[in-house]
Amino acid sequence: MLVFAFVVGAANFQLLAEPTNARTWPNWMGPNHDGISDEQGWSTEWPEDGLPIVWQRQIGIGFSSVSIAGKHLFTMGHVDGHEVIYCLDLETGNTVWSYPYPAALVDNLHEGGPGSTPTIDGNHVYALGREGQLFCLRAADGQVVWSKSLQEDLGVSLPEWGFTSSAYILDDQLILEAGRVVAYEKGSGEKKWQTELHAAGYGSAAVVTHEETTLIATLDCEGLRIVRARDGEEVAFSNWPSRFETNATTPIVDGTRLFVSTGYNAGCAMFDLSDEGLELVQQNRNMRNHFNNSILLDGYLYGFDGNSNLGRVVKLTCMDIETGDVVWSKRGFGCGSLMIADKKLLILSEDGTLVVASASPNGYRELARSVFLEGRCWTVPVLFNGRVYGRNATGDLVCAELPETALSRR
Repeated sequence: MLVFAFVVGAANFQLLAEPTNARTWPNWMGPNHDGISDEQGWSTEWPEDGLPIVWQRQIGIGFSSVSIAGKHLFTMGHVDGHEVIYCLDLETGNTVWSYPYPAALVDNLHEGGPGSTPTIDGNHVYALGREGQLFCLRAADGQVVWSKSLQEDLGVSLPEWGFTSSAYILDDQLILEAGRVVAYEKGSGEKKWQTELHAAGYGSAAVVTHEETTLIATLDCEGLRIVRARDGEEVAFSNWPSRFETNATTPIVDGTRLFVSTGYNAGCAMFDLSDEGLELVQQNRNMRNHFNNSILLDGYLYGFDGNSNLGRVVKLTCMDIETGDVVWSKRGFGCGSLMIADKKLLILSEDGTLVVASASPNGYRELARSVFLEGRCWTVPVLFNGRVYGRNATGDLVCAELPETALSRR
């Protein structure tokens, strides 16, 4: 049963501006928006009977990952006809506060529920629902600072799989891909600019700099779009259509080059941004990310090649970003997800197995594995301060402890 009330321990809440440690994971893909953590010293000597579970709880249907700052974790789920934005105690998983609002499940060919990850910025948290409900909440108590309905505010229709972009905070702007690229003033919700209409994509914005100009890169279901951050003016565009309008990843920025990848056999491409626009550098079908992003480390991309409906043939793939060549691949994870820490791949397989492998072009080398979750797992896990946080589609959220003997906590 959903409790329609704030659950607040204000006296014990430490403001996010004064975190208990300097490290945070404040948004989807982490503090540098690249899926790479600076966490080191954690052990891969895992118990044979699995990692110890610190806490677990139910948060509702969805695919929202977690964001962490100070003593608190933020995430989202769908419960009894409502989406819920949660602030949880990082140590116990107990609810500090929750904010529910009416929402449809939007369960087209999957379980549905929110697919965006909350973004923490200072004393505020920003969250986007499947139907385009955008909220700025006070991180301390969940009180609404401002809110928008993107369908109404932008004059856009509900995408087939709903809105799943996670907010990108750039200076005083909150930026989203939502059938238009749009920037709101993060404190007031005032719209600063918006682009022309296009077929919405399901990924998030990335930032690229060209000749000292800050630009926003997004992959929508028409193509790769580059706009100026200060006013939203489009400066470059390249067609990148996909079958079933399913461009669902975020562009990966490597200097002035941008890598995009799409499922349904569309493949991937590298573009170079110059004064003349976007130039196609290479294109192939060696990395076909259905929805979870690849991660770039030391010149190599690590990601899942293949579609979720054909999970048994999906391959965890290491690809040379310069040549587009596959240097190794490994089946058996389904359409999983991953992050990188300490030059290791932290992989969550589609069936809920947690695996660590070397992030190296010298072949797949597994270092540890543990039972972690059950059911469908498409959401990226997060390693933070010696613990791993992950969820499944039906809303089981789990926190597991890495072995104490080799932890190097800060």
